[in-house]
Amino acid sequence: LLLGEPVFLSVRVGDAVLVETPGTDWWVGHVIHREGGALCNANNFLQIACVDTGMIRTVNADCVTAVVERRVEVPVRV
Repeated sequence: LLLGEPVFLSVRVGDAVLVETPGTDWWVGHVIHREGGALCNANNFLQIACVDTGMIRTVNADCVTAVVERRVEVPVRV
């Protein structure tokens, strides 16, 4: 994450994130899908599964205010 870069740009599939959508309380979820923009691959929309209810929601990426837990990438041996 670069200094001054918005948090949502660094979100990856598998991350646990804090979400604050307008008009609702904050909630924590796991990112299950990300969609980039037409002109660049920056996050536009994220599908996130709520850890409390299991409900899958599609949210604007800028609603993600923090990465709670980063997905750990395990190297694959071939």
